[in-house]
Amino acid sequence: MADEKPNKYEALPIPSYEEAMGESSRSSTPLPSHPSSDIESAHPAEREGLLGSGGRLPVPTRRAGYRPPPTEENSSTRDSLENDSFLGQHNGRRNSDSSEEDEVRREMEEMEIVDPPTPQSLWGKRISSLSRSLSSHLPMNWRIPRWRIRFKWPVLDANFCIVFGRIFAVFLVIAVVYILFVSDIFTGPLRMQMFDPEGVRMHVQNAVDEKRIEWRLHQITQTDHLAGTEGDYVLAQYVEGVFATSGLEDVHMDEYGVYLNFPKDGGRKVEILENDGSVKWSAKIEEDNVYKDDPRQQTPVFHGHSKSGDITGPLIYANYGSREDFKRLYDSGVDTTGAIALVRYYGSQGDRALKVKAAELAGFAGCIIYSDPADDGFTKGDVAPNGRFMPQGGVQRGAVSLMSWVVGDVLTPGWASKKGAEKISKENNPGLVNIPSIPLSWGDAQNLLESIKGVGQACSDEWKGAIPDVEYWTGDESSPRVHLVNDQDESEEQSIWNVMGKITGIEQKEKSIIVGNHRDAWVFGATDPGSGTAVFLEVVHILGELTKLGWRPLRTIEFASWDGEEYNLIGSTEFVEQNMDRLRADAFVYMNVDVAVGGTEFRAAASPVFQKALLRVLDRTSDPIQNVTLRDLWDRRQGKLDGLGAGSDYVAFQDMAGTSSIDFGFSGPPYPYHSAYDSFEWMKDIGDPGFQYHKILAQVWVLLILEFSDRMVMPFDMSAYSAALTMWAIDLEIWAESKGANQDGNTPWSTEPLREAVLQFASDSREFERWELDWDAAVLGGGFESNSMAAHRKSRNTMMANFETHLLDLEQGGGIPNRTQFKHVIFGPQLWSGYDEAFFPAVRDAVEAGDWDLAKQQLDKAARIIMKASKKLLH
Repeated sequence: MADEKPNKYEALPIPSYEEAMGESSRSSTPLPSHPSSDIESAHPAEREGLLGSGGRLPVPTRRAGYRPPPTEENSSTRDSLENDSFLGQHNGRRNSDSSEEDEVRREMEEMEIVDPPTPQSLWGKRISSLSRSLSSHLPMNWRIPRWRIRFKWPVLDANFCIVFGRIFAVFLVIAVVYILFVSDIFTGPLRMQMFDPEGVRMHVQNAVDEKRIEWRLHQITQTDHLAGTEGDYVLAQYVEGVFATSGLEDVHMDEYGVYLNFPKDGGRKVEILENDGSVKWSAKIEEDNVYKDDPRQQTPVFHGHSKSGDITGPLIYANYGSREDFKRLYDSGVDTTGAIALVRYYGSQGDRALKVKAAELAGFAGCIIYSDPADDGFTKGDVAPNGRFMPQGGVQRGAVSLMSWVVGDVLTPGWASKKGAEKISKENNPGLVNIPSIPLSWGDAQNLLESIKGVGQACSDEWKGAIPDVEYWTGDESSPRVHLVNDQDESEEQSIWNVMGKITGIEQKEKSIIVGNHRDAWVFGATDPGSGTAVFLEVVHILGELTKLGWRPLRTIEFASWDGEEYNLIGSTEFVEQNMDRLRADAFVYMNVDVAVGGTEFRAAASPVFQKALLRVLDRTSDPIQNVTLRDLWDRRQGKLDGLGAGSDYVAFQDMAGTSSIDFGFSGPPYPYHSAYDSFEWMKDIGDPGFQYHKILAQVWVLLILEFSDRMVMPFDMSAYSAALTMWAIDLEIWAESKGANQDGNTPWSTEPLREAVLQFASDSREFERWELDWDAAVLGGGFESNSMAAHRKSRNTMMANFETHLLDLEQGGGIPNRTQFKHVIFGPQLWSGYDEAFFPAVRDAVEAGDWDLAKQQLDKAARIIMKASKKLLH
């Protein structure tokens, strides 16, 4: 869709009081005033760069023939001349009978037959003359009788007329201004003339400053800032200050009391025991301090939301810790009951929490997870701090709460953790694992693996890692015994702080474009989430400064710095649960950046409605190294929007509130993920020297915000949604067949209802998008948008946004069975998919469980909901 043109409306000028009275000559209407002193000092060139050619509106000159207020001298002269002209008489005619008439009048006055003469106004003189004129044409013997009625015509002084006229003009101007405001003309065409949309885009793109981003990142990585800690609160205050100084409105902290755990000093141990129970070897556990010259506090190594415990058992190696890996051990005859599992990160099960849960279900008593150099270490390239990969002593922290099962505060699933909220027990909680776990470096894991050499079964190649001097064996119940201690401080009401602010829109101010990034980190977090936070604050700064020039978006932009994301997406989820009704009614889109710069390849995961707008933004941003547009690079690799899994703060918006969401950034090879090595110095020297990719990501983000907050027609890509839905339906059918659909006496299975719904949506979306073509031709082609067209446009914007919300299963007890927080029938995490994308998760869960009756029910329900949502686009 073409950009809105700045001169497509004929502005209706509003004269000032002085102009209406004719006391000033032609002048220009100034830009809207703003209370901030910054506006007065804004550079004229900067203002002019944001204005279209129609930005300054001429006011009409005073009417021709308007005369200045009369003086007493020229007033009497003019009255005399006007009187003579009106009567058509000359002085000579009047003098002929003047003496006789004066004598008669004096006699009558003395006899009190007539009143003495009084000064007559102009209109009084005209009436008297008219009376005499009529008398002169009556018969001679007819006399008009005289009654003694004393009626005086009001004296209309010239000054009084002028004052009255001015008062009338003032009220007329007020009435015109009122009518103009009531007609919304200032929230539509006039505003669009004052700030040319293309000029605004050029301004914000040029305003991004990589040096300022670098400085912000340096500030926010000075201390560790784990959720709920002092460092986290201090950083929240810093972000709040940036919001306030940037001019955001309603800046505040949104506090929740949630369940968090923290490691006790000396409360974590991993030891290999001798046969007599004495300690043979102890793991180091902690990372070296990365700031050796100026030591800083580093978050201890632990798993968030891990189970406290003190256990001892034989050590068994289980590859990546997937259910398939544990099944392989079982099939090979290895008894895992009461054992301690040693598994590596990544691989066939990417979610660390599901590794621990799978170990629990396989009968293990505890779980240790480490980073193997085969996946993230020296075999891939140089290690931190001089490279991207995990060094021998590096450890990946992380949470082991089951975010694909319960998201947010695990003690308040489905409602916000505000003060006084009901809490469920943490014991046997569906969102928590029930065995202790701990992360280790591969340097520590090397000793554990060496201890089980020759025990159990030699591992096949796909189970082997790359730790030097290690032969990979599974171990079994006869393996050396390992002592694992995980003693945690636990708080069920630990405070966390979201930081909120907004820029209120001028056309649909109740509708929101929500922009978010989480602030909490496992240690210093330069990449995760610091790169995102620094870019986020740059976007806030740019848009905030723009408002100081008088600009406002059409729709409200809400900014959110989330807390507690690293534990279980807590801050964003609690916000959504607290504001669920409002978000379902008025949230148009949610834009999330977690890791802004982890590499150099742009990637995005989103609802398909973002495709058109995103490609438009990528067309105008360029890779700083390859010197081609991001769109060119996207097309070369046949880029496409990925699906949304359960990996960041978009989950509650997309899957629970039904708010169309996007998550994007630059990705690449591994970086020192959740480690103390993810520091400012690492980012400055290795991650993004010069902060050029931070700069480009800020441009992408601020331009994408403008796409949805400031285009008159929301750029939802309904055709892309239709195409994606068709592809996902076909994939589901093929996948179900591979899982045994219509085999072995299973319930008859057919995706025909889903196919019909998808085809209906394809037809309805095409019909729906025709209106936009008509609107483009009528308005962007140089015409004027009437009030009725504007109302229709705004209603249509809301209908597009509501389509995603209408895909929620809001029936009583609706949502994914046994995981009813997740309401979206298309998007949502599969039970065992963890971070990975999944489409039609309720159907897939049932198929995975072999429950074909439930699978059919869920497919039919999804088809009904899609069909209903599709029809609502046109009605």
